[in-house]
Formats: sequence, C-alpha cells, structure tokens
Amino acid sequence: MSESVPQLNETDTSHEVKDADLIFDTVFSGLLRDYGLENLRFPREVIWLNGAPGAGKGTQTKFLMQTRGLTAEPVVVSSLLKSPAAKRLIDAGKMAGDREVTDLVFRALLAPENHSGIVVDGFPRTKVQVLTLKLLYDRLNQLRNQYLGTVHASSFPKPLFHIVVLFIDEAESVRRQLHRGQQAVKQSATDQAAGLSTVGGPRATDLSAETAANRYRTFKEITYESLQSLREIFHYHYVNAHGSIEDVQRRIEDELSYQSSLELDQATHDRIAGIPIAQALGIHARQELVDRLERYNEEYADIFLPVIEIIESEFIPTIRMHAISGRAYVYSDNAIFEDQLAIAMVIDIFSERGYHTVADHRRYPVPVRLNADTLEIETRKNRLWRFIITFPGSEIRRGV
Repeated sequence: MSESVPQLNETDTSHEVKDADLIFDTVFSGLLRDYGLENLRFPREVIWLNGAPGAGKGTQTKFLMQTRGLTAEPVVVSSLLKSPAAKRLIDAGKMAGDREVTDLVFRALLAPENHSGIVVDGFPRTKVQVLTLKLLYDRLNQLRNQYLGTVHASSFPKPLFHIVVLFIDEAESVRRQLHRGQQAVKQSATDQAAGLSTVGGPRATDLSAETAANRYRTFKEITYESLQSLREIFHYHYVNAHGSIEDVQRRIEDELSYQSSLELDQATHDRIAGIPIAQALGIHARQELVDRLERYNEEYADIFLPVIEIIESEFIPTIRMHAISGRAYVYSDNAIFEDQLAIAMVIDIFSERGYHTVADHRRYPVPVRLNADTLEIETRKNRLWRFIITFPGSEIRRGV
C-alpha cells in the first residue's frame, strides 16, 4: 500500500478540489483546537462501508466487524445526522452539507473506544467527501512520519483504510427497497393493533418504485462513481451483494482475508514495507506478460520459435500423461536453456496458457573417455533442467 501523497483524479473539478481543501482545513483546525494534537488519536483501521440502496449494509455490518475483529459500535452517518449536534444545526435553519457531515464523522472517529478500529456506514458519499478522506489519509501519514521514532509514535499509527462497496443492480435494489417498505408497513400496522408506538416507520423511498429507482441512480452516479478514485490509494473491496446473506458473507470474507501487512506491529511493518504486496504486483501482470510475449516474437524469434517447438514436442506429451494429477515434471538437457531468456520464455508461455511453472537445474556427470594411463573414466558435467508444471487436474468420479 503506497503512502505517497494521494493524487487527485483527472475527473476532480477545480471547484470540488477547492471545496474539499477548505472543508478539510476548517474541520481539522477545529479538531486541533478542541482536542489538541496529542489527543488526535484516529482509529488504526477504518472500514468505510458504502453500498447501493437495499444492498444490505446494516445486515452485513456485524459480520464485517467479526471478520476484522472489531468491537466498537459502528459509526452510522444517518444516525449522526440525528445527533444533538446535527439537530442544533438543523434547528438553526442550516443544511447538513459536506462540511457538517465531514466534521461529524471525523469527531465520531476520535471516541476512545474506536482506537483499534471502526466501521463507518455511509461515508464518503459525494466527490467532495471522497477528496476530504484522501486529505485525512495524507495528513495522518504526515503525522506518522513526523512522530515516527518519538515517544508520541503510538498516537499516530499507520492508517489502514478499507473501502467496502456492496453492489447490486438497479432491478434488485428497487425490489429490495419496496419489499423493505412493505415489511415496515405491516410492522407498523401490527404495532398499532397492539397499541404500541412504531419506531421509525417505512421510508418514503421504500414505498414508490420511481423514488426507489431515483435513489439507486443517485448512488450509482454520485457515490459509486466518486469512490472509484480511491481504488489506487486504499484497500478497495467490491462485493457482489446479490444472493443470500450467507453468499454475500462468503464473498466479504474472501475480500477481507488475512493480509499480513495489516496485522503486523508498526515497527515490523516499517522494516518490510519496501517489499511489494503480491496483490499490487498482480495488477498489471497480465498486460506485462502480453508485452513480453510480443517482444519475444518480434525481437528474439531465433530463440522463441525453437522454445515453442521444444514445448510442443517434449513438454506437452508429458503433460498430457499427467492430465489427471495436474502436475508434470519435465526434464531437458537441451543447450538452448543455457540462455536464461529461453527459460523465461517457457515460464511466460505456460503462464499465458493457464499453467504455473517453476524451473531449476542440476549438474550430472557424463562419461567422455577412458584415460589410458590411469584407466579411469573421465567425465564432464552436463546440466539438466527440471520444469515443474502444475495445472487444474481432471476429477474422476468414482462409484460408491
């Protein structure tokens, strides 16, 4: 995960950037004034949860917390907007815009119980909020670097931000919103019949297909599009939220599977931070593989063509013999493999075809002649290359 200064996306307009800069400076200055720098202890890990209407954010929040071992109650932006601070704002005739929402969220993060980690449901939702989140991440990294190696280092850990997006298509979103509205109406009627007061009640958007569709489009065109620029900065988890609750939870678990760099002690992480994360290496690996193969064919055809012939004549027959096990060992003493480029070609060709290949070599003695004086057999060392090729094997159905 890079800790360089976040780069603004090409689609970030100048007025949005200016608004975000102003909002962040205002909010952060307020935090410094009210808490003091020494007390600005933001959570070590934050899962910024967003999703299409009806995608199941509320349903999956507890599972997200369990998966990451978080115990603090989630910060739910819709609840913050009902807080006394937000109510005072509304009572004063003001709207809860980007600045107010950002301030409420940042202050909620500073609660002592959130230090180890927290789930934030519903932020960021606009382009300006996305930009303020980038600025927060940048500022926290600056503070970390500033106090690294000092007695205050523990107050400024490496920020670990996850963006989790639960996604469903428009038709499913509208269906779920309307179903939720129907259930709320039924519950309200049941409560009234029992003489109980109904808490909340159905949302207005859950009672109309048109308004439900509009709510989805707002998410897709504003929130979802804005979040895309965070892919290059934070851990970004796009989760298909179609299917059963259990299906979605399995996908979440796969997305948030253990990553060692997230669990290490701060000092240990700093020591190994220069070693690239495997996921990052794989981002452009496919295109790089294609480029290498094209270059082999254009610039090194004198090696590339013989290597292909060797694969077809020597490797493939052995691989076919081991199609069930999915693992084949191919040995070759062909001198072409003295050139490391030829070995790289074999690995890349098989990678492009969906195989995994490992190559190594060993030397073995080959008799040359009999020494007439000593009557000893003289030998020379030949090299033998071994290629271990793995691929999906064939499953054989056995009778009972």
